[in-house]
Amino acid sequence: MIFSLILNTAAQDTFGAELDKNEEYQQRMSLYKKVETVTNIPWYVLAAVDQYERNVRHSRKDIPKADGLIEIYVKPEVWAGPLNPNLNDNNPLSIGLFGGIGVDGNGDGLANQKDDEDILFTFANYLMSYGADVDNIKIGLWDFYQRDKTVGIIMGHMKLYKNYDRLNLDDHAFPVPLRSNFSYKNTWGDARGWGGRRIHEGTDIFASYGVPVRSTCYGVIEMKGWNRFGGWRVGIRDLDNMYHYFAHLNGFADGLQAGQIVEPGQIIGSVGSSGYGPPGTAGKFPPHLHYGLYKDNGRTEWSFDSYPHLKSWERADRQKNRKK
Repeated sequence: MIFSLILNTAAQDTFGAELDKNEEYQQRMSLYKKVETVTNIPWYVLAAVDQYERNVRHSRKDIPKADGLIEIYVKPEVWAGPLNPNLNDNNPLSIGLFGGIGVDGNGDGLANQKDDEDILFTFANYLMSYGADVDNIKIGLWDFYQRDKTVGIIMGHMKLYKNYDRLNLDDHAFPVPLRSNFSYKNTWGDARGWGGRRIHEGTDIFASYGVPVRSTCYGVIEMKGWNRFGGWRVGIRDLDNMYHYFAHLNGFADGLQAGQIVEPGQIIGSVGSSGYGPPGTAGKFPPHLHYGLYKDNGRTEWSFDSYPHLKSWERADRQKNRKK
């Protein structure tokens, strides 16, 4: 009886969390569409920037937490103007005089750095000064962030949102079919010697040659080809600014290309033993998939333990199979 109550409570909590997330998505989409109507900057551009910034804010401590739904961060000196003596200025007139970009987005006469509509309209207005086409948006993004990788990640987010026309792209999948014979344990951080002393930045999933390898997420292929450590490998960037790294492949799925959109469960290649040498080297170790996760925080990218995510996605896939 107690166990049943615990399960029911947990199920209700999960359902409540899903409702909260869906409601947040609806509110954010409403804001994006509202600003799109006024500025002609496509909603998926604003959503991509906001999503990129959301992940950056949540992974760094030097940026204040957002006060509302929109998490685009504009530095106070950029918002109010570099020579403005009041970096908390919310008067659109004085902000303009000092060369700030902050504007009033909701018609209340204030350019509030903590108001969702003002933040979103300010960034859209900034991009609009460059132009609403893709090439000019890229120039505006580069001028704002001064970082090629950031622009590339945001462009990938844009591609996903435009393609699916929705925000809820959170699903994941285990990288090999559950019906296949596979095994894995937590090997992140283990010592590696080939090519110099280094740590193992991933989890090895051992399986037979040719077992399908699947995308773990909605994402865009950033890299495809040969790496002397990883052999034939694929790198996918998701909407959490995370890079999913699949290495030691036997080959790629037909037609797979850099820049392509992929979905959870989509086959991208097969298990092999390639790597540790020039292109074509294989067989130096048992066949397995090396799967790694890397996070970008707007300044650098680092690897972290992928094992807990794999266990979670494996459990979720098993639950889905039981429901079929």
